[in-house]
Amino acid sequence: MLEEVERWLARRSWSAADRPLDRLVAAKGRDPRRGSVSVVLPALNEEATVGAIVETIRVELMEKVPLVDEVLVIDSGSTDGTAEVARKAGARVVHRDAILPRMPALPGKGEVLWRSLLVTSGDIVCFIDADLRDFSADFVSGIVGPLLTDPGVQFVKAMYDRPLGDTAGQGGRVTELVARPLLNLHWPQLAGFVQPLGGEYAVRRSLLERLPFPVGYGVELGLLVDALHTVGLDALAQVDVGVRRHRHQDGQALGRMAAAIYRTAQLRLSRGHLVRPALTQFERGEDGFVPRTHPVDTEERPPMCEITEYVSRRAA
Repeated sequence: MLEEVERWLARRSWSAADRPLDRLVAAKGRDPRRGSVSVVLPALNEEATVGAIVETIRVELMEKVPLVDEVLVIDSGSTDGTAEVARKAGARVVHRDAILPRMPALPGKGEVLWRSLLVTSGDIVCFIDADLRDFSADFVSGIVGPLLTDPGVQFVKAMYDRPLGDTAGQGGRVTELVARPLLNLHWPQLAGFVQPLGGEYAVRRSLLERLPFPVGYGVELGLLVDALHTVGLDALAQVDVGVRRHRHQDGQALGRMAAAIYRTAQLRLSRGHLVRPALTQFERGEDGFVPRTHPVDTEERPPMCEITEYVSRRAA
């Protein structure tokens, strides 16, 4: 590991307990212009978990203490009761397709996160995955905390244990097999991030609006790498929030995620083009193995500060 990264780990890695809620509320009150917080949950068929997450944030961080200013669920086209459950729990729910309708929406998590900038107002935007179980408000307060208390910090990732079933530390398979080797080999300054692909992170709007967003699974790696190049390592941080439990994907879904993440890295390494941005996998059928080919996410949305509607909204 680079000496620079070892120093960064000592300076920019914390625990959620390092910043109690009363300290965060006081820091926010001192500079409310820079301290408003929007929490965004991208959701697709997450009725089983989204309500508890929204309710915890609303009760613990809006009603008991005034830390979070808005909770927004962006529905990607759920066919279950995700939108209704989230709304009843206290979130504002917006359908992905209702945001920036002049640009037809593309499928993918990154697309939803990018569009959320148009319908949120916080100076700090906090992204939380909607499939978390046993959710704690520390996931939000922990990663928002450094942004409220340290003006030099601009991007904060959550770090946590990721059990796979009952086995500790075996989650994050795409992280360990794809993302971590890529980062260590090509962006060694980012080797200190425990969960580089984690879906829980908080960022100053002033940085987010300058970054391009891969529309699919590559969004977390893309934002992290681009943030490094835009503001430097010392502006990035991570906070330990405990344990993350969520729904695990099957092996083939993980393969598609891995391909999208590799594609995102490849674009940033060379800005070149893959000859064939697709991934073929195999499923056993009645007559043997059947090939199934899936497109690899290749689209990226431009920095939001280049979108006319966003610039007009922010100027109003």
